[in-house]
Amino acid sequence: MTVTIKKGIAEGAVTAPPSKSMAHRSLICGAFSSGSKIGGVHMSKDIEATLACLKDLGANASIDGDVVSIGGLDVSCSHSGISIYANESGSTLRFLIPIVLLFDDEITITGTKRLFERSLGIYEEMCAQRGLGFELVENGVKLRGPLQSGVFEVRGDVSSQFISGLLFALPLCKGDSIIRIVGELESASYIDLTLGSLKEFGIAIERPDSKTFLIKGNQSYKPNDTIVEGDYSNAAFFEALNFIGGSVEVSGLNPDSMQGDRVYKILFSKIEKEEFPIDISDCPDLAPILFAMAAYKGRGEFVGTRRLKIKESDRAEAMKQELEKMGAEVTVGENSVNIVCSELVAPKERINGHNDHRIVMAMSVLATLTGAEIEEAEAVSKSFPDFFSRLEALGIEVIINETE
Repeated sequence: MTVTIKKGIAEGAVTAPPSKSMAHRSLICGAFSSGSKIGGVHMSKDIEATLACLKDLGANASIDGDVVSIGGLDVSCSHSGISIYANESGSTLRFLIPIVLLFDDEITITGTKRLFERSLGIYEEMCAQRGLGFELVENGVKLRGPLQSGVFEVRGDVSSQFISGLLFALPLCKGDSIIRIVGELESASYIDLTLGSLKEFGIAIERPDSKTFLIKGNQSYKPNDTIVEGDYSNAAFFEALNFIGGSVEVSGLNPDSMQGDRVYKILFSKIEKEEFPIDISDCPDLAPILFAMAAYKGRGEFVGTRRLKIKESDRAEAMKQELEKMGAEVTVGENSVNIVCSELVAPKERINGHNDHRIVMAMSVLATLTGAEIEEAEAVSKSFPDFFSRLEALGIEVIINETE
């Protein structure tokens, strides 16, 4: 799909979509309960993947508008030989691997080629140490449990999703467990989101210090009705329209949220004041829009960018390629990105979305300044299917060509 965005000034009001991060967590917790209702669920491709996998594993689930009724997932049931499909959702894959390993069965998780280009080394090493089945197959991983309680050491400088996956699974093991974080813990706010969801559903995790989690075994997830709060990650794209001269009121966000991406206003201010470098190690999903805003302001220096390589695209390199089409100079280091731009210009060629929803949305914001065509724009369906209709409602002319 190719989208043409015309130059214009965004004005109006928009409600933040529900948080994808919170929806994943609530659906998983609700699946293990006897029956819960999760309201405010936005059916993006990633959330559809998690819900489909949970159903294939035995959860009962039904959808009524934006409310998902879910429960009944029982790891004592047999599912030997089944295959579940995570599509391109890293959250789905990393959250569900420890859950699948709770079953005393051989179960395969499959997905897109890009999904399995992202390392699963932490889980592979864990399975080898504990005699669990872990075999990478074409666009998939074949797993065999059961996972037992124990002491787990996990590196903190990789995706927090590995830690969250264990936090979901280990309370269901028969014995007590400990997770110890080795090295610096990055994306710590996402761990807080997981702990918050677990608490909502009756799971107790003790944390004597920032790098240690004590997990009692034989726990059970309690029924809970909850509503998914607004998503700071996607709200940032609309707030960015104000940064470049628009007038957009963004509502539907919880001011007391534990979402790490709630810092976007602070980071926009740092770009405005040229308070560099900006460390984005705890909010890597904001990288594309922060890079875009730095190009608009003429300068940006960012650190903590190492893990951008393992996202839906290599986000630093992808943004470098696309920002350079609009006149910026971008230098990508091992753990840093520097941006200089004397003037943004209309690109003479199409912007490529790199099959990455956040690249598409970040470049769409800049396109409102210059006009641009963006290919692979369908990537927004991963997290925000109605992004372009929301942009149109703010007065931006958007022309969608579904055939390209």
